[in-house]
Amino acid sequence: QVQLVESGGGLVQPGGSLRLSCAASGIIFSSRYMGWFRQAPGKEREFVAKITTGGGTNYADSVKGRFTISRDNAKNTVYLQMNSLKPEDTAVYYCNTYPYRDAYWGQGTQVTVSS
Repeated sequence: QVQLVESGGGLVQPGGSLRLSCAASGIIFSSRYMGWFRQAPGKEREFVAKITTGGGTNYADSVKGRFTISRDNAKNTVYLQMNSLKPEDTAVYYCNTYPYRDAYWGQGTQVTVSS
């Protein structure tokens, strides 16, 4: 069974940084595109970033230049480095394959950007 476990969230001041991790099991990780998504209170879940099997990346316009997605196939882990955080980045962050599968959603990790 597929498990995606996110970690690394927390409370950070505007302008700060966080690094999220997502450990995957139950899939052939190296053969899958992976993505990060987020859901803010009262809003629908949205795409944040994706990384291909070859390391190519794409980002939502709202995070381009501030966030960096990466992967370590040896550790079956995908990362999201978040810099210059803004209050509007506050959300629960999830990883999933890309495109996502509903059955793969985990519990996510809360990121709160506030002074």
